[in-house]
Amino acid sequence: MTGAPLSTGDIRIAAIDIGSNSVRQIIADVSPVGQIRVIDEMKAMPRLGEGIEATRRLSPEAMDAAVSAVQRMTTLSAQLGAARIEIVATSAVRDAENAEDFTSRVTASTGHPVRVLSGEEEALLCFRSALAHFELGAGRTVIMDIGGGSLELVLAKDGLIERVASLPFGAVRLTERFLTPTVRPRRVRALRAHVRDGIKRALPVKDWRGAQVIGSGGTFTNLAGMVLARQRVSVRSPHGTRVTRVELEHVLDWLQRLNSEERQRVAGLNPARSDIIVAGLAVAAEVLARFDPRDMLTSGYGIREGLLLEAARVTPVVADPGTARERSVREFAERCHYEEPHARQVQRLAMQLFDALAGRLDLTVDDRRMLADAALLHDVGYHINYEKHHKHSFHLISHAELLGMTPSEQIAIAHIARYHRGAPPRLKHRGFGQLERALRERIVRLSALLRFADGLDRGHVGAVGSLSIRWTAEALRVTAHEADGATNVRLECWGASRKRQLLEDVLGRRVAVYTSDGMEIDASDDGEGE
Repeated sequence: MTGAPLSTGDIRIAAIDIGSNSVRQIIADVSPVGQIRVIDEMKAMPRLGEGIEATRRLSPEAMDAAVSAVQRMTTLSAQLGAARIEIVATSAVRDAENAEDFTSRVTASTGHPVRVLSGEEEALLCFRSALAHFELGAGRTVIMDIGGGSLELVLAKDGLIERVASLPFGAVRLTERFLTPTVRPRRVRALRAHVRDGIKRALPVKDWRGAQVIGSGGTFTNLAGMVLARQRVSVRSPHGTRVTRVELEHVLDWLQRLNSEERQRVAGLNPARSDIIVAGLAVAAEVLARFDPRDMLTSGYGIREGLLLEAARVTPVVADPGTARERSVREFAERCHYEEPHARQVQRLAMQLFDALAGRLDLTVDDRRMLADAALLHDVGYHINYEKHHKHSFHLISHAELLGMTPSEQIAIAHIARYHRGAPPRLKHRGFGQLERALRERIVRLSALLRFADGLDRGHVGAVGSLSIRWTAEALRVTAHEADGATNVRLECWGASRKRQLLEDVLGRRVAVYTSDGMEIDASDDGEGE
């Protein structure tokens, strides 16, 4: 952490969101094009929204805790050199009769005003954040944010807003009304009926059935955490996780039958949210039932990130399908100072191999996209050092902020990049053995293609122009043809032959590597490796 911005043109901004359940701060450097580099985060849970449904007032205890939290956050912001400090409050403060008392106390103790957001303003900040982190350029999208006091919904078509709604269906509010003192399945059913009726009145859904749905807020990051824990996938962030309606209903049904102590021990669920998670998931389930999507995407970004972009006066560009992911991967590679000509050459050759062998390896279009990304990023570990750079690549990719892909895909890409050299995938390897079997098998197959493609650019000079790939009774015959200006490809054929073992294992057939003049290059006596 430093007081100086990351680079020329960046601005360091602190965004503080005073919600019904928690007070959260993010301090980040925001670039002129909207890239966000997080410097620090802080969170407190004063539960301002508790009791407000009955009393219409913020309790003195909750106000004291919230004021102290915001004071700590603004102090940290100043110490870290934030050029701007933006403080907003949402549903609980918006609905409280003594809101002015609270906001005046915050301003007096911090020197910064508090902007109380309307429901529509809250929804628009969520939309701005989603626009920056998802591909909304084609088709219909519903963005929902479930806070402690309210549900915000934005309906957008081709990246343009068509309808905004704010409804009093927050997780804290509904827990107090329906699920206190204990969660009962029949009370959950009553809660869902109440939400269903409210959504039906507020949102006619003609033409919106099947729209893409994105969930923002703690309800969804915790849902994703539980789903990923069940899949034994360990990731830095649950952002981008796809959750089916069936998975959501299963998790909801399971949680509502646990007691409060049991919910606190559920893997992937923050214990501090265990008392309100059932209400949050019930609301999410009713939104999905209304719009009937196949699945939903979870967002690790929300109001605070939208506030950062607003404060920096950045309007995110509407991204068409695939463009956000491609841009995100490329920009990450550039930040790692990757060797672009070699990475592009390996990617091109890997795609030729994939297109020729995908049918025999039972691979899909999604697998092709993962291989392309892994090929582009396979050597980013050089950014740390050459020694064991494949393992450094795994670490860097695993912890990168990559858009347009699920956490499972990101972990798979990291593994594929790791196994472009060195030992082949093994169950004893940290992180690999814990993955589901089907994902492990895909990683092994794609790693085999990447290893072989990397060998075909052993000299990092792009000597191979194209490949001829033929399946014979005895072997897979791969012939490398020279690119324009290249004199021969013997080194590249030797490199590929040296790295063919894993490909032979997944194909169950010998791989023979030939130069364009028909000479077979066999490096089997040299062993495999670097």
